[in-house]
Amino acid sequence: MSGKLMQYDGKAFLVLLLPISFVIIFLVSTWKIWLIFLAIAICFNLWQQYRWDKWCQEVNPLFHQIIRENQGKITPMDLSIKGNLSGTVAKRYLDGKAAEFGASMLNSDNEDQCYYFITGSILGDILDSSESVKEDKVQSPSKKALSLLMPPTSSPEQEEEITESLPDLNHEEIKPPLAQQLVFGSLIQSELAKRLNVYSSTVYKRRNDPDFAEWSRARDPDGVAWSYSRRNKEFFPLEAEV
Repeated sequence: MSGKLMQYDGKAFLVLLLPISFVIIFLVSTWKIWLIFLAIAICFNLWQQYRWDKWCQEVNPLFHQIIRENQGKITPMDLSIKGNLSGTVAKRYLDGKAAEFGASMLNSDNEDQCYYFITGSILGDILDSSESVKEDKVQSPSKKALSLLMPPTSSPEQEEEITESLPDLNHEEIKPPLAQQLVFGSLIQSELAKRLNVYSSTVYKRRNDPDFAEWSRARDPDGVAWSYSRRNKEFFPLEAEV
């Protein structure tokens, strides 16, 4: 009985050995052909990657333009329409940019994937907004107490003027001359607010108003009108009264 079992195992081993031997002989005989195919595949992949990188360099200016126009937000549909691209190519390009710059994924209203890239100007707006929110929280008790002391006949315009002049209730600071403040040719938001004797949040809310120059001129001690540069996030003097 054991002899028959050993004979059966020997035949099974031969059955497995024959295909394995055939594969080994085939690979040894054709290894040069497989090596050529492998080299061709590697060269083809490198050529495809080179063409893709070169194409991405041509699309980069359009991508940067859309980012600036949409405040950092872009969808495959936006890139597809502006660049006349297919949706698959646009999504592959944006996936690569998202991995390169660490972009965030947002859900848009039309169920299209939205990529959000943080730029320097967007980060500046976020920091200015957070500063405004913090100052509003700190100022709220003073505003509430002031509203209780005011007569009921006061108008909203009068309340706004009193709110903007709240720093006068605390103390009056000695302001340095304009030439000393404009060492770098401009002022940041907190410096201009201190010069105009208003809160920094007030300057933040009014900086993009069309009448910001006249508003700042009326509050500047030297009668200087100021303008806001969105690019530099700073305030520059327009002119001074003679």
